[in-house]
Amino acid sequence: MDEVLHIKGGTPLVGEVKAAGAKNAMTKLLVASLLSDKRCTFYNVPNIGDVEVTVALCREIGMQVNWDKEAGVLQCETKELKTSYIPQRFSGSNRIPILMIGALLGRTDEDIIVPTLGGCKIGNRAVEFHLDALRKLGAVIELRDMKRESAYFAHAHNGLQGALIHLPYPSVGATENTIMASITARGTTIIKNAAIEPEIVDLILFLQKLGAHITLDVDRTIRIQGTRKFYDVEHTVCYDRIEAASFGMAAIGTKGKVFVKGADHINMITFLNKLREIGGGFNVKKDGIEFYYDGPLQGGLHLETDVHPGFMTDWQPPFVVLLTQAAGTSIVHETVYENRFGFTEVLREMGADISLFKQCLGGKLCRFSSHSFYHSIAVKGESVLSGKKIAIPDLRAGFAYLMAALISRDESTISNLHFLDRGYENLVSKLTSLGANVQRTIQRDAPAKTVAAFDEETSDKKKAQEILT
Repeated sequence: MDEVLHIKGGTPLVGEVKAAGAKNAMTKLLVASLLSDKRCTFYNVPNIGDVEVTVALCREIGMQVNWDKEAGVLQCETKELKTSYIPQRFSGSNRIPILMIGALLGRTDEDIIVPTLGGCKIGNRAVEFHLDALRKLGAVIELRDMKRESAYFAHAHNGLQGALIHLPYPSVGATENTIMASITARGTTIIKNAAIEPEIVDLILFLQKLGAHITLDVDRTIRIQGTRKFYDVEHTVCYDRIEAASFGMAAIGTKGKVFVKGADHINMITFLNKLREIGGGFNVKKDGIEFYYDGPLQGGLHLETDVHPGFMTDWQPPFVVLLTQAAGTSIVHETVYENRFGFTEVLREMGADISLFKQCLGGKLCRFSSHSFYHSIAVKGESVLSGKKIAIPDLRAGFAYLMAALISRDESTISNLHFLDRGYENLVSKLTSLGANVQRTIQRDAPAKTVAAFDEETSDKKKAQEILT
């Protein structure tokens, strides 16, 4: 039996919510704690699916975890590794397993076996950037077939040696993996063209507390002097800028007013600029940001996603929904993930006027310019959205659909809620506290599915259940 959301839209969201700790920070911090045998205490830990899966993964290899979910406090310690084999059931669970290579290379002389990459199917995750960087540090890595799936085998029997690494693209995951492997490498590692997202800075702050000698320069250069002396750590996880922006856009889209406690101004500058360009209202206060509808929204915007400090790709899907409510035509150019616009098909079925293009519209030519990906769109507002039965395909598309349903005056039913659970803590209770007409129920009479769809969904649920039990 599936759980679904029943949403009756047309009600302005009004009130206050607290942003949770960042999913994209906490999951990486857990992996980074594996570098040492010291006790790490984390505060502001989000109670979400991706953290659950990452905890299960870390416990599998020997981490002791005490997690008070209500208080948002997690204490962990990995005195010794039980194994360096990450079971195949974690394959495709999220993007974390690949980061285990960087974290464990300096911790064990045994072969590290890691399943292939997972996460939302929105585009290439550029795993080669990870592997090439780790090889430059001295790691030996190969992809091998295992039963019906494949896995990465990695080791550094001769130890890791610091190196100069220039990433072809400032990939967040590749930067994180390289940083973690460099912490225990001999000598100095210099990472050029590194990602500098706030969650990376949060990781650097944690690692410095742990004992790392690490600096971040303004030209996307990270320098690390290898060490093996570590300390106990207390660390407060940064707030989730994606969740904060999500509630801000939902407030404006429904013509309401919501104060997001914990929303951090400095990490949302680019987002707030674009919000103001279309007439969205916000007030920055000492402990958060208030978002409000400030009259009719105006389109005519050109928006281009990019790595930080550019406009975050995860902000883009709900912002597209916001643009459907803005008068005039706006252009959105996606430069981070080539398949991110798949979610627009459902929005068009709900009444949105969205056209897709393979060309780079506006701005600059991006790395997808010579390929046949639909990575630009034109959004014409103002659209009247109608309710619909929707199956969520990925996390951020899920919130975009939820937001569209809240804007619509009809009733919508949304399924595949495990995607939303991956990244949004207590989502239904937060929405209902803001006045949304949202109910989460068990769908007993599910519509018929094709055999292939049924098999894929059953496999995903079985895998999740195996991981968490």
